[in-house]
Amino acid sequence: MDDILASFAHALRDFLAGIPPFLAAWAPVLMLFVMAGLVWVVMKTIPRTGAKVMTPDDASTVTWADVAGVDEFQKELEEVVEFMRDPKRFEALGAKVPKGVMLYGPPGTGKTLLAKAVAGESGAMFYAQSASGFIEMFAGLGAARIRKLFEEARKNAPAIIFIDELDAVGGARGGGGGDGGSREKDQTLNQLLVEMDGFSSGEQVVIIGATNRLDTLDPALLRAGRFDRQLYVGPPDLKGRIEILQVHTKDKPLAEELDLELVARRTPGATGADLANICNEAAIYAGRDGRSEILQKDFEAAFERVVAGIAQAKVMTPEEKKTVAYHEAGHAILSTFVDPPRPVHRVTIVPTGQALGYVLHVPEEDKYTESKEELINQMIVALGGRAAEELIFGRIWNGASSDLEAVTRISRAMVFDWGMGKTVNSLALKANNYSLSERTKELRDVEQRELADHAYERARAMLAERRDLLEKLATVLLEQETLDQGEVEAILGVERPRTGPMTTKQRAMAAFSLEGGDPVEDDEA
Repeated sequence: MDDILASFAHALRDFLAGIPPFLAAWAPVLMLFVMAGLVWVVMKTIPRTGAKVMTPDDASTVTWADVAGVDEFQKELEEVVEFMRDPKRFEALGAKVPKGVMLYGPPGTGKTLLAKAVAGESGAMFYAQSASGFIEMFAGLGAARIRKLFEEARKNAPAIIFIDELDAVGGARGGGGGDGGSREKDQTLNQLLVEMDGFSSGEQVVIIGATNRLDTLDPALLRAGRFDRQLYVGPPDLKGRIEILQVHTKDKPLAEELDLELVARRTPGATGADLANICNEAAIYAGRDGRSEILQKDFEAAFERVVAGIAQAKVMTPEEKKTVAYHEAGHAILSTFVDPPRPVHRVTIVPTGQALGYVLHVPEEDKYTESKEELINQMIVALGGRAAEELIFGRIWNGASSDLEAVTRISRAMVFDWGMGKTVNSLALKANNYSLSERTKELRDVEQRELADHAYERARAMLAERRDLLEKLATVLLEQETLDQGEVEAILGVERPRTGPMTTKQRAMAAFSLEGGDPVEDDEA
């Protein structure tokens, strides 16, 4: 080994002795050039995530005609549009253009579309940038991109800067533990705050931010003078859903008997993106059958496809199929006989998505508040499948995970959030409140368990009284696999007045009891 090292050292000495003196003198400079070249290559490999620019005469310009179901937000934003169209009219009254508008709410509710419509209506340049595009591994790049974006907008004023998913850079500072990524994020946010403060009263530049998590944003970002207006963009109401469906079906051939209002009534809680997806799936179903028009049944199938998932070709054993039939029959019977009832739109034991079966509810009215009794009824219905298993077979299976999660969610909210327990009814004692004593938490846990146990006992008692109906419904389910509302009511001997199309809002989306797989939350909860 020593001989090898000695030979290598001798060869290296001979090589260096052969280098001309002038070249040896320039060696450090050459090394600097090589290092600079390597840095340049690395910088070139970093993805360029510049802002997307839309000019007023762009063919893809969005106007209010392209936006539906957001009338109240449109009125708020029309003031920004008018200010950018005719700023002198407002300046004569001493008014200043709002510097920022924050749109927040669930995904898919049309926040980006609203921002584009403001730009299109005002004739302003539109710069759209995702906040994640400002974050880089090299310190200072995010802040530089913020400066460049605002400089470009000022040059082409009037302009609107839209930053989507603002929580990617606008989160509360100081929560990253002081690591490099956190410092770069904080530096980027600081630059954004500086740029927003740098607007002069005569600049026609408005920044519109969008986020799904307003509670995580830094307070300095939300103060007056930066984001002056904060608008919650939630799922549309019935009128809004009808308008959205009309927008997304205007270029689709619809059958004359198709009732979009009926579709809208069956999709409460659906966002604009959900409705667009349902319209597209309905068109796909019609094309799959080789028809030239979209029928009502296509929207029915599309609705269940979007909400419940695709029917799966799962092969269940006879015992499993029988268990699922009784499980779903238990849900359907309790849904029908609780007071007030929760009408069953459809019950099936056909595997769908990750579920082995489900019950689709269509309550007769759209409710925003619920009494303690109604919440207990929801738990009774959710536990109907487990109660039916124990009543018929004397044992239980693991298919009720989503039901148990729904019961846990409802009972916990009743006790900790809504003051529906026995001991404390005038305080909201949040479960994550670390100031609560262990004794108080223990009492609340006991109350939560008592509510759930009470609901389960009532579910068992109601099914025991109607065991003949449970057997009858489960037997028909095993034969036909899927039953609609009329068939279920006929089997159970329930007669409800029918007046044609529904005249009250109906809740259907996510009102399921799904077996197996990841749980789907019940909208009624």
